[in-house]
Amino acid sequence: MLTSLIIGNIFSFFSALCIAVSAVKKSKKNFMYWQIGDTLFGIIANIALYAYAALVISIMCLIRNILSYKDKLTKNITIILIILGIIIGLYANNRGIIGWLPIIASATYTICIYITTNEQQMRWALIFNMLLWFVHNAYVQAYPSAIANIVLCLWTGVQILRYAPKKCRKAEK
Repeated sequence: MLTSLIIGNIFSFFSALCIAVSAVKKSKKNFMYWQIGDTLFGIIANIALYAYAALVISIMCLIRNILSYKDKLTKNITIILIILGIIIGLYANNRGIIGWLPIIASATYTICIYITTNEQQMRWALIFNMLLWFVHNAYVQAYPSAIANIVLCLWTGVQILRYAPKKCRKAEK
């Protein structure tokens, strides 16, 4: 069990690094490229940590991220991924209500990725996504990812302010 926890946290750390890099990318393509790495490492971490709903969702997210990166994420594929993610995620869930959080995070983020190319909107969706994953990761003891989730919420908030239109930044002063 301790070995699985260590392995899960090592891969959780690499997942966190990828998501951190994605948060500072200016284009959706670069954003999605780094999120592919995040999900790959997340899959391995979730296997090691016995978080099966999160594992299923990570696999669906990997497919979504690759398709989005290649500009092949259509409305029908988005709907199929959301439905499959919910059904298979609920079936594989071994964590009760905590297992629902990755399912909710993935479904809402998938919708956002499909409907917008606006990086600011994607950053807001990422914050919501990260908060849900934070609770899940803390519960399953994926501590590097849990810490990274909170840091990235803050960092993404900074990026939102940094890339806010100049008229919005002037209004804040």
